[in-house]
Amino acid sequence: MARRKQIYEGKAKILFEGPEPGTIIQYFKDDATAFNNKKHAVLEGKGVLNNRISEFIMVGLERIGVATHFIKRLNMREQLVRQLEIIPLEVVVRNVAAGSLSKRLGLEDGAALPRSIIEFYYKDDKLGDPLVSEEHITAFNWASPQEIDDMMALGLRINDYLAGLFAGVGIKLVDFKVEFGRQYEGDMMRLLLADEISPDSCRLWDMETNDIMDKDRFRKDLGNVTDAYREVARRLGVLRENENTGAQGPVLVSDNGDNASI
Repeated sequence: MARRKQIYEGKAKILFEGPEPGTIIQYFKDDATAFNNKKHAVLEGKGVLNNRISEFIMVGLERIGVATHFIKRLNMREQLVRQLEIIPLEVVVRNVAAGSLSKRLGLEDGAALPRSIIEFYYKDDKLGDPLVSEEHITAFNWASPQEIDDMMALGLRINDYLAGLFAGVGIKLVDFKVEFGRQYEGDMMRLLLADEISPDSCRLWDMETNDIMDKDRFRKDLGNVTDAYREVARRLGVLRENENTGAQGPVLVSDNGDNASI
């Protein structure tokens, strides 16, 4: 499919006009960034893996009734998605103490939390995506009280699904970030899950060893970032067992028989 006009380029994805009104083509880059883009690298094959992992998860969430922007995967790096009015918030669901939560509250990484905790962050790279309260969100009209309730409920539902999915393949879901957007149909509006769910947006630890299998490998200079993503994809069934991925990157399992390898 020929690409149309570029709409936006972020740190990990590029958005293009879709083939029909109300659609967008989402392109997954190999770029890895951390600390508000102060650290940057290009990791061959990362975008391909994130595209396929996110597709797998989005399809699974649709099956349990969580509405998403995902329509279909177009090829090894692109998805066709619904165009949404993105709510300028990152919704973070935490199951285990790690990252900024540990630093803010003086918790040891890996400490169990009394329950899953939901946090909101205002999406603004220049400000470093600051933590905000529900009071901030409603005062600045980023989202309504009902939308806050809906995002929290959906966040917990997604958490239940992901925690079970990853636990089934020996991976602990430490925390994850999601974004939501509004889709308008006449006088009706509904909230949809947007962006992606991948090792770029989740903290994933091996259940037996606590080895990191996510973007923290890049943040912490642990190396083998793409190998960790590939292992997540393999356990989820996205990669064929014992497949020689070679220099060209991973060979992918295709749901519909197209674009099965690169």
